[in-house]
Amino acid sequence: MNKLLLILLIALYLYMIISSISVLLLENRNPTRSLSWILVMVLLPGIGIFLYLMIGQNYRKQKVFSKISVKHLTKLPYKEIKPEACSAIISETHHLNLVKLLYNNNDATLHLCNKIDVLSDGESTFTSMFDTIEKAEEHIHIQFFIFENDRISNYLRELLIKKAKSGVRVRMIYDYLGSFDLSKSYLKSLKEAGVYVVPFLPLRLRLRRSKINFRNHRKILIVDGKYGFIGGLNFADRYIFGNKYGKWRDTFLCIEGAAVHGLQSLFLSDWHFVERKLITDIKYYPKPSKFEDNLVQIVSSGPDTNWENIMQGIALAIMSAHRYVYIHTPYFAPNEIMLNAIVIASLSGIEIKLMVPTRSDSRLSDACSFSYFGEILEAGVQVFQYTAGFLHSKAIVIDDFISIVGSANLDERSFNQNFEANAFIYDTKTALELKQLFKADMENCKEITLSDWKNRKKSQMLKESFARLFSPII
Repeated sequence: MNKLLLILLIALYLYMIISSISVLLLENRNPTRSLSWILVMVLLPGIGIFLYLMIGQNYRKQKVFSKISVKHLTKLPYKEIKPEACSAIISETHHLNLVKLLYNNNDATLHLCNKIDVLSDGESTFTSMFDTIEKAEEHIHIQFFIFENDRISNYLRELLIKKAKSGVRVRMIYDYLGSFDLSKSYLKSLKEAGVYVVPFLPLRLRLRRSKINFRNHRKILIVDGKYGFIGGLNFADRYIFGNKYGKWRDTFLCIEGAAVHGLQSLFLSDWHFVERKLITDIKYYPKPSKFEDNLVQIVSSGPDTNWENIMQGIALAIMSAHRYVYIHTPYFAPNEIMLNAIVIASLSGIEIKLMVPTRSDSRLSDACSFSYFGEILEAGVQVFQYTAGFLHSKAIVIDDFISIVGSANLDERSFNQNFEANAFIYDTKTALELKQLFKADMENCKEITLSDWKNRKKSQMLKESFARLFSPII
């Protein structure tokens, strides 16, 4: 009897493995990603299949997530601009091609004449956001991956409660897993004060339709439809007081002008996703003031989009560079498209500098990142490790004109699994500010040379190679 039961269990396990691998192959994914999942399922009996069902399914292919475009349901106070009408600002053909790509793959509206302030640390970012929230008269829309239950987040909580009680409509989205430590009393106090607060994809253990792996990593704030913020920072003390990794260095943008409408549309689309309430009132899109001559596109990506929009935009921007590309990223595990874009651009003579933290909050990610350095170093890319804390910034500046700032890291999770948001900016002033910040950060860096990479310990090489096997799924 025991022998028969064992045979049945083995048969059931083999059936589950074969059926899971068959489904995986039928999705026609990137071969590297498919092989990684097959290895996980074969090498980790039982656990591998559970992990695949929980976090490995391709919902972009399955069209499980649906996205509603709020902007097409709202009569905006200005006529939408087509890429061809931007010749006064976008004079270079390669820049215009990038604008067209994001307009076509993400329906990213073109927003002219914005005011853009670059915020380079926690103090300036939180101060600017809190001051703007204090001035709110009509509404506050806030969405972040992490709200820690600490001093900064509790100050925010008190401020949101104060504004809600004064009659300002406050809506807040937090990622259920990213903000898992938020206490019930924290959330209850917000709700009792009249703040509309909802989680993004609460945890539900449904193996066939598990969405635990798809997190809302966006960080945006909109106040009165006039002021918008976007970047890579979360609400946590570590950006001011530091932690065991040191003080966290990040980049954020404060925007005024038409581009705030792009952030507003994105937030209200996400609000419809989490609350099933469609908000299209024109009051959320006040007529924007005109500032400097520039162009901004707010680009989102996630399993609800047809394409890997942000990844495609960054790859094309790098491939279109004529002089230089400077990159901040805390996690570097590029897919083949991104890796090839960086290598080809560098081999063609473009100056490419990549800056990463000396140590991130994930040892596995660090090892995985290091495994990619050899190929890009051989192609002539300069790699720097930031030593004055944890570099958490996700910012790219190209040719004194293109700036890309937002929540997306250069890894598979950001490209394919997370819900992300980045601002693509076409503006010399902003680019020069980011370029100067990058050069200032270089003073707190050590460069990794090709010789350093080749002469590292064999044990380190083995750890990196093992970590890289899991790069498509971490």
